[in-house]
Amino acid sequence: MPPESRHAEFSPLTRPRVLDVTVLVTEGSFASTAVAPIEIFNSAGTLWNAFQGSDGQPRFQVTIASVDGADVNSSCRLGLIPHVAIEQVTHADIILLPASGLDIQDRIMRESALIPWLRTWYDRSAYIAGICTGVAFVAESGLLDGRRGTTHWATANIFRERYPQVHWCPDEFVTEDGRVLCSGGVYASVDLSLYLVEKFCGHEIALQCSKALLLSMPRLKQAGYGLIPISRPHSDDRIRAVEEYLRDNFERPLSVEYIANHFGMAERTFIRRFKGATGRLPGAYVQALRVAAAREFLERGGLPIVTICSKIGYDDIGFFRRLFKRHTGMTPSEYRSQFSNMRIARGEILGDRVAAA
Repeated sequence: MPPESRHAEFSPLTRPRVLDVTVLVTEGSFASTAVAPIEIFNSAGTLWNAFQGSDGQPRFQVTIASVDGADVNSSCRLGLIPHVAIEQVTHADIILLPASGLDIQDRIMRESALIPWLRTWYDRSAYIAGICTGVAFVAESGLLDGRRGTTHWATANIFRERYPQVHWCPDEFVTEDGRVLCSGGVYASVDLSLYLVEKFCGHEIALQCSKALLLSMPRLKQAGYGLIPISRPHSDDRIRAVEEYLRDNFERPLSVEYIANHFGMAERTFIRRFKGATGRLPGAYVQALRVAAAREFLERGGLPIVTICSKIGYDDIGFFRRLFKRHTGMTPSEYRSQFSNMRIARGEILGDRVAAA
């Protein structure tokens, strides 16, 4: 069975066992989320050595499988040719499910044979890993119940509703809990693959692999790459009015007591109703608004960070930096470097106000 330690190092005097990876391909899946892991696993322990003119030791053997063994077409009509059908897989240390598309329920119904197959291999001590919407197959199997998981930020709410027993962490790029791994987004297939290389082959092999393929080492957070909604949908008109007021005044020092009095509610009643409707406490809601505004400023150009800090209502730039990193996984400077001049769609929250500021 594969070692449990993420940083399992191998003695140079001992030839490590080659681990078997099975990559599933399904009709209409994202080809890159299958091909990139295949290339990373095949390169681990060999490509860097080849560049250095030395012999390497393959660390993984990859098998490509489809449900029935037939060829499949990816979402961009690229043909993917499997080696075997799932029933022909005889050994697997790691099973990886690429991103499958947005019509999640239809795909699960079409590929329903995957569900018991995944449970069988998990019981045989295989690691099960889902990428982006491919995580749906893992969740449908029940293997994520009571465990942490992630997926693409845009599908997180759908997954929460369909699989409420899972502890969803949509700000994470990669999660691991009890031999079940998940990753969010198409490029996160690279993060997940390198994470697994590091887990089973050690940091040095993973670093060599990333350098050989000109890839970054695994990222931790995806919060900086998309809009996680400030509030979930609800029907409390009074709280909607509060939300509108906060969006118009988030940079002001508004206390819970002041807001409750302003809207004619007792403080405890206001907190209870606001949390029940939005899913956040008022203070956390305002923080999320301020971080969203800061993201817009950073994306749009060159205001000094201290000025942005002041514009969104903070005097302590150290506190602002810590808060921003907690929400996005990046410092404000790192976020500006990554996303400056990008125009990420923000819905109706803050775009017009920030543009006019």
